[in-house]
Amino acid sequence: MKNLLLPVFLLFAAVSMAQTPCSGGTAGPYPCNGIDLQSNISLADMNASDGNDSWGWEDPDTGKEYALMGLNNGTAFIDISDPINPIYLGKLPTHTNNSIWRDVKVYSNHAYIVSEANGHGMQVFDLTRLRTVTSPPQTFTEDAHYNAFGHAHNIIINEDTGYAYAIGTSTYNGGPHFINIQDPKNPIAAGGFAIDDYSHDAQVVTYCGPDSDYTGREILIGSNVYELSIVDITDKANPISISTLSYSNVGYTHQGWFTEDQRFFILGDELDEQDFGFNTRTLIFDLDDLDNPQFSFSFEGATAAIDHNGYVKGTKFYLSNYRAGLRIFDVSDIANQGFTEESYFDTFPNNNNASFNGAWSVYPYLKSGNIIISDIDRGFFLVRPNTAIDNVNPVASCKNATVSLNADGIATITSDDINDGSSDNSGTTYFIICKHTFDCSEIGENTVELEVYDAFGNKDYCTATVTVVDDIDPTITCPADFSVGFGGGSSYVVPNYIANGTASATDNCDFTTTQTPAVGSELTDGVYPVTITVTDASGNETACTFQLTVDHTLSVNSIALENSLAIFPNPASDVLTIESKDHTITDIAIFDLLGKQLYSESNINSEYTTIDVSSYAKGMYFVTVNNKLTKKIVKE
Repeated sequence: MKNLLLPVFLLFAAVSMAQTPCSGGTAGPYPCNGIDLQSNISLADMNASDGNDSWGWEDPDTGKEYALMGLNNGTAFIDISDPINPIYLGKLPTHTNNSIWRDVKVYSNHAYIVSEANGHGMQVFDLTRLRTVTSPPQTFTEDAHYNAFGHAHNIIINEDTGYAYAIGTSTYNGGPHFINIQDPKNPIAAGGFAIDDYSHDAQVVTYCGPDSDYTGREILIGSNVYELSIVDITDKANPISISTLSYSNVGYTHQGWFTEDQRFFILGDELDEQDFGFNTRTLIFDLDDLDNPQFSFSFEGATAAIDHNGYVKGTKFYLSNYRAGLRIFDVSDIANQGFTEESYFDTFPNNNNASFNGAWSVYPYLKSGNIIISDIDRGFFLVRPNTAIDNVNPVASCKNATVSLNADGIATITSDDINDGSSDNSGTTYFIICKHTFDCSEIGENTVELEVYDAFGNKDYCTATVTVVDDIDPTITCPADFSVGFGGGSSYVVPNYIANGTASATDNCDFTTTQTPAVGSELTDGVYPVTITVTDASGNETACTFQLTVDHTLSVNSIALENSLAIFPNPASDVLTIESKDHTITDIAIFDLLGKQLYSESNINSEYTTIDVSSYAKGMYFVTVNNKLTKKIVKE
């Protein structure tokens, strides 16, 4: 009975210190700027000696908010629906041994917990059980356990896909270990990725950023000790490394988070402050092109403290800064290297040295605007910015748009094309569209979602119909007029002049061709206009015509000439040589693709001649010999 009463007594002792405004630079003993203390529960209250990770959960049925905090000996669950009077509901004990490293995330009303403790695996806890706790604190049991790995440093979840990623296990060379958690209490092994070595932390997103090559793909950004590693993990059986990137003065590439638009990645290096003497250094990378990521800039904070976990919500970056506590930055102008500290709450008032004490992690995603801080030495904190908290969603409003494919068969839109006056009570809105690039396969109507968010991360969505059109005509080039024979046959069989290269056609999209006379037609002596028509999928059409002379008397001589004729080199750059072994060359003409005659010489009367083509533009030309035989050459 004493063991039960002691934590209850300590809990109420902690609550009596709750709701302390930040005034004159402190909230009670804690240095602060712009952030009030709502409440604090000590490690002793939770019968633990060390704190580590934290996360949050909102009950979808009751709207109550809960804090989940990692401890050296388990995971604490705290009812924070009354932020000034939090209730420590109890603890899920560690699966095996105690460890100062524990990590927890939430998916579909279940908590997933890993630890560096040997043999710990992944615990699964049904958070809806917290609704019925009547006599706190309780000792909980896990609802399921996953044992395909032993220890893990971290757990990442993509709620869009229902996959968890255990980070830093002994499997896959320390790379991410994939787990299907779509059935929350029945986790299933789904492979992993080992190519880029040990991963300490990661973020996994369904990609909606500026690089249209990866729109809708599941992308992992790994913080891999010495570098960032970007991996396409959409196909769990075949993850593909996209790129890696390092930076100067690497201490330990620890953890990072995308900005809302997935353009910039904000990274913390856990050892650079100790190794190189920086003040808290935050590194910003421009991931506009995932195949070619770039370092953008770095920011040094006001103290020497080490940075740990950081998260983005709206235009704010929330950093657990160890001995400097929680730091909040405005990153609304990060594209122009804007990175400004707005406020802080220091849970370690002793000093701001570069040592491993103080704020381990923060959780800024509660709808109430309250922020969870888990402190290694002083336990659980719930704080709140003392500026106005905005939890009102913007109002998204969309309009339809029509966009034309360009000469490369690509069309793009921006948010301006489909935004129809979306608004927010703050007066400022930001926009994201996942589908901003279209190609020939998307001609017609496409549904596009516009995400509207404000500085506090409140969001709303609307959809627009984007109609993609192709209004560019194909291009076609016919040869100059020429003559053919049909030898010992009874007729000349019309070939496909596009297929054999006599004529050429291009379009920004796929096209079909027709010929008149049709391919396969049999022609006798005479002069025939040949028309080639090119039509694309949108009905755009272009045609050209040349004159074909069929004369059976040309055939024997032409065939003999062709058999003995050599035109080289082909492609040619400077000089073109024309040589006939058995027949005299009398006349030569050169035409470009539009049928314009560029060169003509008669009365050559030789079996060998050369022509200077060095001044010709690169491209394809036709050489006619003795007014009978036409050959195609390429100028390089």
